[in-house]
Amino acid sequence: MLLYAQTPARRNRQILADLIALVVIAGAVWFALAVHDAIMLLAEPGRKVESAGQGFASALDNAGETASDVPLVGGLLKKPFHSAADAGTGLADAGQSLQDAVSQLATLVAVVLIVVPVAFVLLVWLPLRLRWMRRSATVRSLYDGPGGADLLALRALTGPPGDLRAIPAPPGGLADGWRRGDQQVIAALSEIALRRAGLRP
Repeated sequence: MLLYAQTPARRNRQILADLIALVVIAGAVWFALAVHDAIMLLAEPGRKVESAGQGFASALDNAGETASDVPLVGGLLKKPFHSAADAGTGLADAGQSLQDAVSQLATLVAVVLIVVPVAFVLLVWLPLRLRWMRRSATVRSLYDGPGGADLLALRALTGPPGDLRAIPAPPGGLADGWRRGDQQVIAALSEIALRRAGLRP
């Protein structure tokens, strides 16, 4: 099975279409990753809040431990410090939650920005390429089979008439030459059918 046409014009168009598809897919991935990185910048305040909360909780825990060494009232002094340290831990947890939410949003947006254009390109470009590959394989096997040249000649006769003008018509016309089994007419017509499919005899 051929990946590309054998005729230069169609092959160039196919290569150009493939390159455009690859550029669009690569561009979509690059843009999605850039947007992901930009959204992740929003997590920076969350990192700062988490760091500040952890530092605050650690400092208050240390102060509570120091206060617990005060004779008689050390136990009483320790409690408020530990309660305030718990508030600092809650602040650190809130910072971590903000980072997680931003990370999930960035990942979701990046996936959408990749999947939508890639799916669009594949739905538009891939069926056309696969259809051509299937059709060219069918035309080639038809041409190589017994009586295939006659069928392709008929196909050329029933197609657009523009490129039929290049064939020197025998008396009675091309259709009459095909009906009479004129091998020169059949060969010329089947070659046109192959060229229309992007193939060479």
